[in-house]
Amino acid sequence: MVTRTASELARALGLAPADGAGIELRSALNSKIVDVVRRKDLTHSQVARLAHTSRTRVTAIMNRNTKDISTDLLLRVLYALGWTAKISFRSAA
Repeated sequence: MVTRTASELARALGLAPADGAGIELRSALNSKIVDVVRRKDLTHSQVARLAHTSRTRVTAIMNRNTKDISTDLLLRVLYALGWTAKISFRSAA
């Protein structure tokens, strides 16, 4: 089975639509962090120092292995890199 969106993935896994929205949010945060780190040519250690977290956690984020990484930490890392997230709302129906 191939899924192309977070909502399709949530449906395929039998998760609630809200879980799909969470997957989508976390994926977008992760993608932006990876993009910014690569564009700024920063090491994992440099990012860890900026965000006041461990290099191990930054490595997990850069490898898109964020199962044990909180959304709060993703937001903190993004902010430490000079970016902020803007959340928009729309009807789920």
